[in-house]
Amino acid sequence: MPYRPNAGASPELSLRPSMRAPSELSIVVARPNLLHGFHKPPSLRAVLLLSLLTGLLFVATILPIQNYHAAVNTFGDNVRYVNAASAIRHWDFTGIQVKQFWGYPYAMALLSTLTHIPEPYSLLIVSSASLFVSVGLAYKLWGGWVAAFFTVLNFDWMQRAFLGGAEPLSVALIFGAFLAFRRDRYVLAVFLASLSTVVRPLGIFCLIGIAATLLYRREFRKLSLTVLVGALVGTLYILPFWIYFHDPLYQVHRYKTSDWQSGSAVGLPFAAIGHSFAHNQEPWTNVLLTLGWVILVVLGAAMMSKKEFRQYALQHQPEVLFALLYIAFLVTYNSSRWVGAEFPRFAIPVLPFVLVSLAKWRPDDRRVLWVLACVTPVLAAASALGIRNVIRVLHGAL
Repeated sequence: MPYRPNAGASPELSLRPSMRAPSELSIVVARPNLLHGFHKPPSLRAVLLLSLLTGLLFVATILPIQNYHAAVNTFGDNVRYVNAASAIRHWDFTGIQVKQFWGYPYAMALLSTLTHIPEPYSLLIVSSASLFVSVGLAYKLWGGWVAAFFTVLNFDWMQRAFLGGAEPLSVALIFGAFLAFRRDRYVLAVFLASLSTVVRPLGIFCLIGIAATLLYRREFRKLSLTVLVGALVGTLYILPFWIYFHDPLYQVHRYKTSDWQSGSAVGLPFAAIGHSFAHNQEPWTNVLLTLGWVILVVLGAAMMSKKEFRQYALQHQPEVLFALLYIAFLVTYNSSRWVGAEFPRFAIPVLPFVLVSLAKWRPDDRRVLWVLACVTPVLAAASALGIRNVIRVLHGAL
């Protein structure tokens, strides 16, 4: 594993007698221990508390400015997800036109059916619970530092977790598939990867990574099982579209007509991203933030070719195949309408791999983490509401 050794390890204490006063000696001994604590990798409990803190600060930032229920209803694709979940729950698809994949609405509908919770509330429960599951799985897979930075770095991650979105559920399923594969539970790994694909379509790269690894290892029996499980999940998913919409690839065709330039999902590398930046109408702060994420992900991908990362790649082939295929798709995605503005959101599933590859430059310090945990959710909430709207409300209150 290419993790950086702890920079703040305590030096060995001298065994020679000292003429200092006992109080002075105690101060000298305490300082190295304090520094060691700042650089000690966070425990699972600490990472989960960090996630809880980001959620509380996120919600606390929104409540004085806007009704939280209204914020959820107007955010992202939540209205479409709620409509799809309601249609699934009542099994009535009349007038439903939702291009987004329905794995997330299926989870919402299941929760609402079991608990009788209305769909808008099940939307939040599924997304926020998936965040904590994802963070816990990230800790198991990559350790405390990666899980902690994964928790606090991305605005879109917090917004989709605490206002609603499919990304947390998709990430939880992908990370769960990785952990299952590491523990040689191949059928479970493929099942979770297949479910992630019907939540967010790019989960297909997780399935491809697992299948390609089994093929490379010549484990044909396990590969056959993966194909069978994947085909079964896919067939069950497209069956309602086939029956009620008379088009098993209904959502693919919707994406093709509304999002993809020239009808193709991929184009020249960075072409759509460059076009998006050239014609961007968003505030310059958003443009700079997106550009920073593009640079971070591309730099992380470049560092994956280094010797330090190769050992990790050899040990965890499906994960690295997923990351490389996913990043390659991101930089070639043929939709200038979405890839530029939404790049930080699209990059969420591969952020742990970027953090692993950039381990030498990671500021592994708990003080940095807690500062980010206090600042990032406030900015993420303000960004979700619109910085100008927040400033207007604050100015009116003053």
